[in-house]
Amino acid sequence: MGVQGRSMATRIAQRRERLYVDGEWLETEDVLSVSDLAEGGAFAQVAAAGPAEARAALAAAHESKPTLRETTVVEHATWCESIAERLRERKEELTEVIVREAGKPISSARGEVEQAAERFDRAAEEARTIVSNGEYREGSTAGHEGWQAIVKHEPIGAVLCITPYNYPLATTALQVAPAIAAGNSVLLKPASKTPISSAILADIIADVDGIPDGAFNFVPGEASEIGDILAGDDRINAIAMTGSSGAGKHVARESGMVNLHMELGGNAPAVVFDDADLTDVAGNCAKGSFKYAGQRCSAISRVLAHESVHDDLVDILGGQMDVWQAGDLFDENTAFGPLISVEQADWVEELVDDAVEKGAEIVRGGERRAPEGVPDELADQFFEPTLLANVPHDARIVDEEQFGPIAAITTFEDEAEALEIANGSDLALDAAVFTSDYKRAMRMAERIDAGAVRINGAPSHGLGDIPFGGNKDSGIGREGLDASIHAMMRKKSIVL
Repeated sequence: MGVQGRSMATRIAQRRERLYVDGEWLETEDVLSVSDLAEGGAFAQVAAAGPAEARAALAAAHESKPTLRETTVVEHATWCESIAERLRERKEELTEVIVREAGKPISSARGEVEQAAERFDRAAEEARTIVSNGEYREGSTAGHEGWQAIVKHEPIGAVLCITPYNYPLATTALQVAPAIAAGNSVLLKPASKTPISSAILADIIADVDGIPDGAFNFVPGEASEIGDILAGDDRINAIAMTGSSGAGKHVARESGMVNLHMELGGNAPAVVFDDADLTDVAGNCAKGSFKYAGQRCSAISRVLAHESVHDDLVDILGGQMDVWQAGDLFDENTAFGPLISVEQADWVEELVDDAVEKGAEIVRGGERRAPEGVPDELADQFFEPTLLANVPHDARIVDEEQFGPIAAITTFEDEAEALEIANGSDLALDAAVFTSDYKRAMRMAERIDAGAVRINGAPSHGLGDIPFGGNKDSGIGREGLDASIHAMMRKKSIVL
């Protein structure tokens, strides 16, 4: 594994990570080079799995199923609690890695490590609760009088976890922790841009006593090389994925008869009525749009303001933007850093340019501008916090996922038009409604097509204690620790 124990802001020699398959650490000729979004250059490499390694991991995960079925929920919970403890022990190392590979400010990166650890702790609790609440049933139809049955939970089998770059440890924990807690074997395929925090997690899991060889496999690699091999194999029983809608659709086409558990793209609308507290709205929308440079599935991507309050909201939101500035990622006061890649910055710029061409007004920002001291190679990945006003309804940014620091404000005349705009996108993950009218809030929440609607607050998925997920192109099923464990188990009826 890579080097540990160093001061937070001074990079040491490049770390090198390996694959973990069937209880063995493996090297390969091909590697993934991981960019340093704090200081430029590359700070790590990880061995890249090819088709042979992917097939070996599939075989190992499959062959470990009978052994895992003999283990108990007490063992699974103990494993999860051990993982949580060791994540906390390596918090400083993991924090630095997340800062560098994901371009996340240190305060956010530190919180992500604790969130990941807590998810393993909570998964242990949830697994104990689920298996202790089996069902007893009696026959209730003619001809089945006197039948008795118990309905119990059992592992679904092998779970392929495909994780994203934006929360490289916390979202990975939200998939891996339920899979382990449910007693499944796991194949972890991390995002190619952010595999190092997952490599550390693999190192932690490999050292936990009692987890059988083959029960956990770490297979970083290019999706074009191993993605279809993993997703299309009949030995996979469930696929947990967080990513774009396009990638999710591709995986769904390749997979066979498996449980799909997907949280995909988002384009959350914040619907603001004329009776809302606009100062509160502005604060929530700023955080919802600009946190981690907008690279969050639950980010507020479009603000739908009643036409009577549009101008006031623009003024108030514009006045709150000074605190959202890029800077040194190791500075506790930095709000956000670069976008994950030049290509992502290109995409954000394309959506902003389209909106402006169609009549939107740039109130603040709108440029690719890096803070002082940023290496030249990273400069083009920075996009200013941007406030767009009077965005036309036909602008692409109203309907398409942006993943950038943009607050795009458009208007509506009445509830019907607000619903038409909010529901006009193919994405339906999250939404928010701001109003002081309780009945209207509930009416809108019920009619907006989204997996979750927050009333008078920005969308947030938290630790996963409340189920979340998307409708339409935003996903299949619901995530959350309890929901995910259920999705990664199957029920067996035993008729007595």
